[in-house]
Amino acid sequence: MEIKINKEIRDYTESIVLGLSFRQCFFSAIACIVAVVIYFSVKDTLGIELTSWLCMLGAAPFASLGFIRYQGMNTETIVRNALRSFLLSKSQLIYKPKNIYYELLKENIEESRRRSIDPNDKKLRENKKTKQRNI
Repeated sequence: MEIKINKEIRDYTESIVLGLSFRQCFFSAIACIVAVVIYFSVKDTLGIELTSWLCMLGAAPFASLGFIRYQGMNTETIVRNALRSFLLSKSQLIYKPKNIYYELLKENIEESRRRSIDPNDKKLRENKKTKQRNI
């Protein structure tokens, strides 16, 4: 006897009707109700073709609430995070790395550089003279 278990146990959903989960059934019913309301309220004024397009456009957001999942988030969580990141936070994020190791050993590094420079270097002496003149 073999029992099949999902690889990721947290992704398990119980099917209620026609293989749909409770969430999918609930939002599908709401989408159908919205489509019927739009149909009966607009069919006399706009005609059948335009009314059918309006029904689909009106029901689509509610259907998406039940079916769309991305990286473990439901549609409302995705929309909330998108609004928060794109509209509400207008700050510019700038990455400025800081080398803590260099900051701690800055004096030692500079001292070793000074010792490694040849004291008879002509260009170095010229640079020192120009710095002293500018001061």
